[in-house]
Amino acid sequence: MSRGPSGEPASGLIIVNHNTKGDLLACLETAKTAGADHVVVVDCGSTDGSLTAVARSHPWVIRVALPNLGFGRGVNAGVRRLDIEQPSDVIVVANADTRFEPEAVRDLATYLRANPDVGAAGPRVVFPDGRLQFSARSFPDISTALGHALFGLLRPTNRWTRRYRLTDWDHESPRDVDWLSGCCVAFNAAAFDEAGGFDPAYFMFVEDVDLCWRLGQLGWRVTFAPVTQVTHAIGASVGSRRTRMVLEHARSLDRFFDRRYSPGLATRLLIRLGLLGWAVSVIVWSRMQGRTHAQAA
Repeated sequence: MSRGPSGEPASGLIIVNHNTKGDLLACLETAKTAGADHVVVVDCGSTDGSLTAVARSHPWVIRVALPNLGFGRGVNAGVRRLDIEQPSDVIVVANADTRFEPEAVRDLATYLRANPDVGAAGPRVVFPDGRLQFSARSFPDISTALGHALFGLLRPTNRWTRRYRLTDWDHESPRDVDWLSGCCVAFNAAAFDEAGGFDPAYFMFVEDVDLCWRLGQLGWRVTFAPVTQVTHAIGASVGSRRTRMVLEHARSLDRFFDRRYSPGLATRLLIRLGLLGWAVSVIVWSRMQGRTHAQAA
């Protein structure tokens, strides 16, 4: 196990990127002061020169080049590289469109080391304008999922969406939750390893829900820990592929519901019809609003 400058076990930061060079370089600038002992950039098939730019401006960063295999596989590859070069007891995973407060990674690592039964901890996440993002959520049962899908876009204060997003809570104190957004989340490396990392069958979306669920099944706590704050722009890498990404999201939700609930044939048909309706409405909404569906999910 490698050690940081303070003599504690080292912490690693893994940033996954796909064709968001500008965001990636801005993220790495904030990572300089975030307190990570080692930083890995996993580039998933970018064609915009992202890794070349990183090598030129941030030569201290460990770089991994992959085809576009999806977020979860990218993280898993970053963890394997970190294990080979700089084994760490805390792994912070982030999207390229995040920005870190000073000492953010160190604060999350300190929290996990002080709470060894916590497998995953998520910071307070805000939009660039300072509004809170609901990055800690509950697992949706089938009725909540359908209610959120049907009414979440038009009336986000409906009871199903509030239950799913945990909006009736100030997000100012630590709390155990069902799952945390993969836009920025810290893992106890032993927990991540025990769970087998992200399921590679998810290309994009819901892989964070699935991993947190599996951590809980193994007895690890999943905790919202507002010991630091991270800014997240949302959807930087998916904006130009809205329809494909909505369909991918629906496919991932279908996989998760099947894994968690093992529904019968009739229920499974109902779920798929609901997901189809959700996908169509979201595609129409995103085109009318000029926004990515992730901004409303």
